[in-house]
Amino acid sequence: MKIQTDFSGEERQQEGLVFLRQYTASHAEKFGVPPLCMVHSFGCQQNVSDGERLLGALSEAGFEPTEDYRLAQLIIFNTCAVRENAEDKVRGVLGDLKKFKEQRPDVILGICGCMAQEEKSAKKLLETYGQIDLIFGTFATGELYAMLAEVIRSRTRIFNIEEKPSDPDAPFTQLRKSSFSAFLPIMYGCNNFCTYCIVPYVRGRERSRSPESVEAEVRELVGKGYKEIFLLGQNVNSYSYGFPALLRRLNAIEGDFRIRFMSSHPKDATNELIDAILECDKVCKHLHLALQSGSDRVLRAMNRRYTHEDYMKIVDYAREKRPDFSFSTDIIVGFPGETYEEFCETKEFVKRVKFDNIYSFVYSPRSGTKAAELDDPVSEKQKGLWLRELLLENREVASEWMRRFVGKTCRVLVDGKGKEDGTLTGKNDENIIVNFAGDESLIGGFCDVKITDAMNWAVKGELV
Repeated sequence: MKIQTDFSGEERQQEGLVFLRQYTASHAEKFGVPPLCMVHSFGCQQNVSDGERLLGALSEAGFEPTEDYRLAQLIIFNTCAVRENAEDKVRGVLGDLKKFKEQRPDVILGICGCMAQEEKSAKKLLETYGQIDLIFGTFATGELYAMLAEVIRSRTRIFNIEEKPSDPDAPFTQLRKSSFSAFLPIMYGCNNFCTYCIVPYVRGRERSRSPESVEAEVRELVGKGYKEIFLLGQNVNSYSYGFPALLRRLNAIEGDFRIRFMSSHPKDATNELIDAILECDKVCKHLHLALQSGSDRVLRAMNRRYTHEDYMKIVDYAREKRPDFSFSTDIIVGFPGETYEEFCETKEFVKRVKFDNIYSFVYSPRSGTKAAELDDPVSEKQKGLWLRELLLENREVASEWMRRFVGKTCRVLVDGKGKEDGTLTGKNDENIIVNFAGDESLIGGFCDVKITDAMNWAVKGELV
């Protein structure tokens, strides 16, 4: 089968869109319903947002979304490449779909996202999984209409992973799954090149949206009734127009909503950022600040460009002004060359900071990164034991630290039903899970909850 790789040019996209609208209209006329599409995103919030944009673009072309691949005429998996298990999930799903594709050869199967942008992984997908019709990377989403039209017209296999310049302020349609909480990218790419991370290679260099563009989208979302705006960037502190200034600008928008953001890099998290968080009433009093390690030698090997004491200065500044300020973090256990003594430095630092949540994983080598070339003498089994040790010790610290909320009344955005009948769950400004009894009609709105009990991962309360 022929493989095509180049779909650039605005004229080709418009021609593709016209063709797809004719195709979907013809399908609707023939079968009584438009063709359905399923977009499934693996990985981070940025990927989820990208998947919503893909759905938005497809809806403009006349497709309608479905969560059931068996009903779909078009299936797209939006992939993640941060850890090996994320790629294993994709390969597993593709294997499961092989028989389905043999039975339904008319169905179009596409792979996009970070895994598709990484050349070695993308070529392996192309060679191994003949059932894939369409492979395109993170820079090719703007060429979706031309690519998809070509697949439908000629059944050509598409392989489009070339890194191309893109306009961060280009208009788009986003079909969001939530009616009250919205992911909103303010920038794309990363310039940090941490030695373990593939992101700069698959997302490209940093490109920031203009503050006018971001503000306009926030105003539109607030006007539609959204209660939570979640600003996204690989490192929001690198936002070209000044991130603290952006927070203050968005905070001035009238309406009953709150602002969250991630991720924030410790090397350029400033007192000015903390001041903006504390002084802006709509900005949540929580900072996700990825530590990765409490050992300075390991941090240097990771190319993180800060020390554990630099990190602690940020924590101290925030808690001098607000003693219950909430921090969460990411930690890599078993980085190549890390000793048990260095791991223990991380454990001790975690106790010192008192994180509300830690997201910790055993190091996963990524082909093409510098860390993947380092000697790594510690076994996976041993690293797993270290991870368990870290999580058990943090559980004790977090359980005690969570008790600072008991007796206080928190404003909670209710995001769904709880695990027990008649209960709801949501999060307060500190990004803490709050469980309480209440009616489902409260979902999607704010309510006040008095906290009555605390666990190591959540709190319980009663409606006020």
